[in-house]
Amino acid sequence: MNSTNPSTVPNSDAPAAETATPEAHGQLMPHAPAKGDLYDDSVLNFEQLGLRSSVLKGVKEAGFERPTKIQAMLIPPIMAGKDMLGQAKTGSGKTAAFALPLLHALDKDAQFQALVLVPTRELCVQVAREVNELGKHTPIKAAAVYGGERINQQVETIKRGAHIVVSTPGRLMDMMERGYVHLRAIKHVVLDEVDRMLDIGFREDIRRILKQCPSERQTVFVSATLPEEVERLARGYSKNPERVIAIAKGAMTTAAVRQFYLAVQPWDRRRLLLHLLTHEEPALTVVFCRTKRTVDELAEFLVRHKIDAHPMHGDMYQSKRNKVIEKLHKGDLSVLVASDLAARGLDVDGITHVINYDIPEDAEVYVHRIGRTARIGREGVAWTFVMPDQGELLTNVENLINAEVPKLDYPDFKPSPPPPGRVALQPGGPVSEAKANQFNRYAFSATPPLPVVAKETAKAAADPRFPGGVVPSKLPPKRMFGKVKTAHGMKQAIDATLKTDPPPPPKPDAP
Repeated sequence: MNSTNPSTVPNSDAPAAETATPEAHGQLMPHAPAKGDLYDDSVLNFEQLGLRSSVLKGVKEAGFERPTKIQAMLIPPIMAGKDMLGQAKTGSGKTAAFALPLLHALDKDAQFQALVLVPTRELCVQVAREVNELGKHTPIKAAAVYGGERINQQVETIKRGAHIVVSTPGRLMDMMERGYVHLRAIKHVVLDEVDRMLDIGFREDIRRILKQCPSERQTVFVSATLPEEVERLARGYSKNPERVIAIAKGAMTTAAVRQFYLAVQPWDRRRLLLHLLTHEEPALTVVFCRTKRTVDELAEFLVRHKIDAHPMHGDMYQSKRNKVIEKLHKGDLSVLVASDLAARGLDVDGITHVINYDIPEDAEVYVHRIGRTARIGREGVAWTFVMPDQGELLTNVENLINAEVPKLDYPDFKPSPPPPGRVALQPGGPVSEAKANQFNRYAFSATPPLPVVAKETAKAAADPRFPGGVVPSKLPPKRMFGKVKTAHGMKQAIDATLKTDPPPPPKPDAP
């Protein structure tokens, strides 16, 4: 694939009745940092934050020109020794927000003073890499500790003088139980993407690790989302943490990501993906799938069709996963097909497009997936495949991000007929009795049937739905009714607009 051809794309806040067209639907605009609410205009440079000169030199060489909002909000209080609880969008610079104060404050003569816990191996490697890049002109060094690699070699790396250890909870617990490391000298603990660590079962490991750390320490929690359980954990293992939120109310995703959904039947998804990758020519794309099997099969399909695609999921050997990550950083691959293992573990500046081949069941996973593009103010595009029976999942995403995801149509992509033995899914699809009354975003987008025009004008005039006898011939041009925060509220608005006559009373039984 070639590099992307610049063109203007529509704003994701476009009215619901408008449908994006292939001429303007997802290519990147000429490169320029998209600011939005990413920056704080009161802090124009890193010098204002009081960082030492050796740290500032590394920041400048890394290409950071000014602090993002979360960096401006977190760095000063962390430098002051406060416990912190910080929330910011993916791609807004959270790693530097806690790494820079550590590089500024740590003692060069004491090893293993700071611990950074992360949920995945990929994120572990990349956080350690970023800390070392930012601190290249300081004596402070970071080491990555994670499963899938030789534990003895990682122990030796720590003993050679690592000041900051970035680790997954499981591998750190393994080292502690074997007596290879202790946490008695820890002065700073950072939990990065703590909500994800709770989701994938690290709750007890985190509790045991924090109990092993000295009570007189600084504790920092950072994440893109802060559910109540995360805040309870944070407040239980820190001292009056200060809570800072660098996200505008209701804005879970950055405006720099152009979001669209594409309606597709299940048997056409591979063809549609291939169409996107060959007709739109995105520069560097991550395709997210729900299962490891789908990742492997889809990567093989793309390779057969001459697409430079590489798979990555949890069943692959760690060495192979590391090689894929290195290719990403060097720009030596075009398409990465990944499971959600990578949703929180990829921090690669060059990712221009994210494709949700499988729309996630958890709307928060969607936020983290599309956060792999549009990093630190750059622009990106997110396409989501939605099958007719997945309207509820799309609704959940829109409710969470408080914005509509516009539909994208491709007139030059011709859907194929159902394979033998299969039937085309209809909007809404078969639903359980429990979900029969739930609102389906896809089904409503698919143009509900218009009211039947009355044959007699007098009858139409008497119909309270059509005042004056004027029978509408088409739906209103805008159907989202503003920003409705809940599916229940949206359903009420739709019911009010498309209200039908009540059913006639049942006939009495015959005598």
